[in-house]
Amino acid sequence: MRLDVSGVGASQYPIALGAFQVSGPLPQDIVAVIRSDLTRSGAFRVIDPRMTIADSASIDYAAIRSLGADAVVGGSVVKLADGRYDIRYRVNDVVRQTMLGGEAITAPEADLRYAAHRAADNILEKLTGERGVFSTRIAFVTKQGARYRLNIADWDGENVQTSLSSPEPIISPSWSPTGDRLAYVSFESRKPVVYVHALATGKRTAVANFKGSNSAPAWSPDGKFLAVALTRDGLSQIYLIPSDGSGAPRRLISSSGIDTEPNFAPDGKHLYFSSDRGGTPQIYRLATDNGEVARVTFSGSYNVSPRVSPDGKRLAFLKRRDGRFFIALKNLEDGAETVLSEGGEEESPSFAPSGRWVMYATRSGGRDILVASSIDGRVKQRLTSSSVDIREPTWGPFPK
Repeated sequence: MRLDVSGVGASQYPIALGAFQVSGPLPQDIVAVIRSDLTRSGAFRVIDPRMTIADSASIDYAAIRSLGADAVVGGSVVKLADGRYDIRYRVNDVVRQTMLGGEAITAPEADLRYAAHRAADNILEKLTGERGVFSTRIAFVTKQGARYRLNIADWDGENVQTSLSSPEPIISPSWSPTGDRLAYVSFESRKPVVYVHALATGKRTAVANFKGSNSAPAWSPDGKFLAVALTRDGLSQIYLIPSDGSGAPRRLISSSGIDTEPNFAPDGKHLYFSSDRGGTPQIYRLATDNGEVARVTFSGSYNVSPRVSPDGKRLAFLKRRDGRFFIALKNLEDGAETVLSEGGEEESPSFAPSGRWVMYATRSGGRDILVASSIDGRVKQRLTSSSVDIREPTWGPFPK
């Protein structure tokens, strides 16, 4: 995997990140991971002071200030007798010469990269007030030859782990609210079936295997249910099923059109979906308490694949324009729309849990790749591979 970043934020915070004091060789360069996270966010101009900074007492504030930094980070890593690592870091205000925050993390060797991501999250939050997504995970599907794989990786595409490998297509992965399960559609039985996959144990449960097509799983905010699109009674319609596979499906709405791609609002009171009930594919909103349906998109003749931001204020969706497909954002409060992507071959939008990024699949150079764009479009990260096509991204929740 290769991650390339273009663009910067509206403003960049200058921060010096010194080398940590270490007690011996490390299997993972923690400072390099932190530096990469902060740089790729587009929010920081990361300065290398070319010095080791172990703690607040060892900071030469005059020297750091001369480099143009407003904050400085230093720390230490010590290997403990039980094989774990003690990681300590501090964030200091260079102008006021005061400590802004810090943390002590004890982690086994296998979790050093996660510990570095967690430190970067904390640094970003201390300096910007925004919760970081560096310790979150993404899921995506790769295709190499005739083989499909459902993969989970760090937010930057590193530390890839395969949860499922199949000669048949895998589509529509969706994270549970707690991040311990994935729902997805697999064609391994030669028809689309919805599975729920427990990541810790690898146990899989077929939760929707009814007559016809079973597709587009979306978790309810409490994790107890999945909204799915089923054709068991004719045309594709939206149903609610228990996420553990028990109980019968409950039909949420009835229409003479094709209803599909459900997605819950974070409060659970509304569910967005795609439908051609009005003649062309558009996005609609269903009130889950009384079944009232309202049309949401009106600009253009093709708007599908709705995804609601974690704060419920924005909608990411797929828009067709001049025969090409783009990722668009709609402000649900004032109705304003903007087009976020540029390639024209996009699909599968997914919000980061912070709501500040949207990841989607596109095609570039004859390959399927992933792009994560800041919601203002200023910063874009491209995740590519020279050997596999990458598609169907979904961004996981904040770690518990």
